[in-house]
Amino acid sequence: MPKSRIRKKADFTPPPSATKQATSIKLTNRSWVAPVMLALFLIGLAWIVVFYVTDTRLPIEALGNWNIVVGFGFIAAGFGVSTQWK
Repeated sequence: MPKSRIRKKADFTPPPSATKQATSIKLTNRSWVAPVMLALFLIGLAWIVVFYVTDTRLPIEALGNWNIVVGFGFIAAGFGVSTQWK
């Protein structure tokens, strides 16, 4: 039986347009993310602590126990901002 021919595969070379796309991507400066994230965490924590320490009179007495939701809202916003961190 005759031997089959062995075909040599050509090495893959990416098209020139793909290299242009890779170099055109620029990362934006996100130096604001960490300070804003930490600030939101601390504001939320301080809001909840002040609410408990002042026996529900501060930060906003009219909100009552909803002050806890506001504090956790700041903390949740901090987590939302943290998704922008690279």
